[in-house]
Amino acid sequence: MGSTEAPARAARALGPWHPQEFMAECVETVPEAGGLMTFVFRRCDGAPLAFRAGQYVNIAFPVNGEDQDPVDRSYSLSSSPTEPWTFNISVKRDATGLVSPWVHQNVKPGTVLEMLGPVGAFHLPDADRRARYLLLAAGAGITPIMSMVRTIHSLPGHADVVVLYHGAEAGGFAFHQELAYIASVDSRIKVFYSLGDRNKPEGWEGLSGRLTAAMLDEVAPDANGRQVYACGPEGYLNTATELLGKVGVDDTSIYMEFFSGDRQTLLEYQAELALAVDIAEEIAEEIADSAEDYYESQPTAFGLYEPGYDAEGPLQATGLPLETVDPEAPETSDGGSAAEAEAEAPDASSFETVGTGSLTLSFMRTGINVRIDPTEHILGPAQRAGVRIGANCKEGMCGSCKVVKLSGEVDMNHQGGIRAREIDAGKFLPCCSTARTDMVIDA
Repeated sequence: MGSTEAPARAARALGPWHPQEFMAECVETVPEAGGLMTFVFRRCDGAPLAFRAGQYVNIAFPVNGEDQDPVDRSYSLSSSPTEPWTFNISVKRDATGLVSPWVHQNVKPGTVLEMLGPVGAFHLPDADRRARYLLLAAGAGITPIMSMVRTIHSLPGHADVVVLYHGAEAGGFAFHQELAYIASVDSRIKVFYSLGDRNKPEGWEGLSGRLTAAMLDEVAPDANGRQVYACGPEGYLNTATELLGKVGVDDTSIYMEFFSGDRQTLLEYQAELALAVDIAEEIAEEIADSAEDYYESQPTAFGLYEPGYDAEGPLQATGLPLETVDPEAPETSDGGSAAEAEAEAPDASSFETVGTGSLTLSFMRTGINVRIDPTEHILGPAQRAGVRIGANCKEGMCGSCKVVKLSGEVDMNHQGGIRAREIDAGKFLPCCSTARTDMVIDA
């Protein structure tokens, strides 16, 4: 019998409980009916995105330019968590909106965005012995419902699912071809469409009219006893709440996600995101405190950076000696202590020098000089010399290798992994940068 340690670590890597901040690259766009566009992403660090069907991600969009603060928006994940190596959001274009028109016009394969997630309590349970669902969607509210349908369809079991999907026009039902296919091959899932209060076109075989108790009773006469998940505009969900009560569905069996809501709803979203940020920061700190254990625990297929090794074992950075700081010492204007300011700065000329090349990189924290050829990217020689710089994508996309340049000049060819204001602050990505001069680096 093997050790249980490895499976536990794998579960940690895939744990959907933990929102993280990460960079993701768009790899595909798919036009959908109803003015939606599906954007397929993958994490730049190569890790899967673990989430539950129905959750969302919060995305920072540089709507006003790379040198301005981004605009955050939350979008439901429309793909299934059973296929975690890529994930989808589906965005409905609102011509009067600030973000969605920009997304439709600018997000393309190769676009890299900052994300936080997964977030949200609106999701399928991890286990449900009854597995009897009534899924209600109106308009763009189909996106988290689609994730649920795809998930249930991809897994074995004895689920019993009824989907009731309201749309404004016959040709405006997003994912209708896939839904039709799923319903045709999976007897567990039934899909009903309704055209709201619009006139039925010739040949329309679905339902018509707004949501009513009679309609609920028609598609799911056993609604009382099902877990109900509903997503759509505020008015639609308010009506659904009232009608579900009339057909006997208990409040504890109703779960709703508002695509637009009142002030209380918005405050609840803000609270969810704030909690997610706190959790993401705790996880980032945990990883930073045990970086070696973390990287060693990741599957090789993730391709994450880990320290190099030689015949004698792990390459160790030389390191500068730690100094005790007197907390009572007066501070300088930049936050350092007076004693620290008076201390003699490390003399790079005393550092060991390794490598060959015409330029010298002085890594002040590590205490080593690295000779480098001007055509080499800085990251590789630095890591081989034992400088501890984390790096995942190594293509200038994820930003995980970001360091501060104390002096010197670089040529950087990044792919969105660093912002203009960070460059202005002296930061750069050594994975995609070559040195133009001798440099002093805070690493």
